Amino acid sequence: MKNNLHVFLGATVADAAARPLHWVYNQKKLLTYIKGKKDFTFLKKNKSPFYNIKTGKVSGYNEVGQVMFKTLAEGHENIEERFKKNITKNFGPGSVYWKNFNLRAKYRKVKDWRGIIKGPWIHQNIIETVKNIKAKKKLTGGAKVNESDGYCAALPYFLYGYNLNSLKKIISTVTVSKISLKYALAKFRLIDLALKGSKDPINEFVKKFKKNLYFKSVVEDIKKVKRLKAKPHSIVVKKLGMACSYPGTFNSSIHSIINSTSYKSAILRTIKAGGCNCSRVNFIGAYFSALKGVDSIPKSWIKKTDLAQRILNQR
Repeated sequence: MKNNLHVFLGATVADAAARPLHWVYNQKKLLTYIKGKKDFTFLKKNKSPFYNIKTGKVSGYNEVGQVMFKTLAEGHENIEERFKKNITKNFGPGSVYWKNFNLRAKYRKVKDWRGIIKGPWIHQNIIETVKNIKAKKKLTGGAKVNESDGYCAALPYFLYGYNLNSLKKIISTVTVSKISLKYALAKFRLIDLALKGSKDPINEFVKKFKKNLYFKSVVEDIKKVKRLKAKPHSIVVKKLGMACSYPGTFNSSIHSIINSTSYKSAILRTIKAGGCNCSRVNFIGAYFSALKGVDSIPKSWIKKTDLAQRILNQR
């Protein structure tokens, strides 16, 4: 596919596949939802306790990548400024995302309001970004959380061949967290190694950056995860991090990758572990698509993903 967009397709399909089980933190409860199913992707009935969208649609993580993809499809001049405009249009006042954000404030006094939100869920980084764009701040990215939105936003941009320095600017549009920036850049290095034909990008990354001060903590994290390789994935995820934040979301992703031989097995393993599976599969799906090619993505899953055809049309 043009501009390695099969990698973005891999992230999008994985997100849509995991989405009905997004943010289920009770692993025992999750097992009752998938009991007897070999393939528990694209569950017809939403099981996310926080929000409810139609099966086949993507979470807010992948959605910000779709906004960048749309921005690039429209042209390559003034990408940053147009991306900010499109973020505001897609997520800001007047959008269903913003409407649901206001509803959350309304329901905050209710003892357990989770599940009341019908429609998509806006993330903290994007809330801050919209407000900072409106306030005309020079740095628009969110600062309160260390999450994956910056990586997701920059993925299509990276695949169009932009260099790593300009990549930092795009990530910072959505998050200015130093931890988020570091782990996003590590993800892109790993995907880049996979696209360039590395048979084992994880080990190659460790060798390449073992003396690099910037990636020191990332290399140490990968080594720690490798020591836990033999332990069951769900148990390791509970230990390393089920939630959306770095470094947990990165470390749990690495554990799934080193224990999987295919795109499909990695995504199923990740969904089964629960928590913020969507943030993890946006990286894992991209990684395996880069490593094994477009044919590694199950065709039946592609058909079930609403936005897949828009990416495939860019061939």
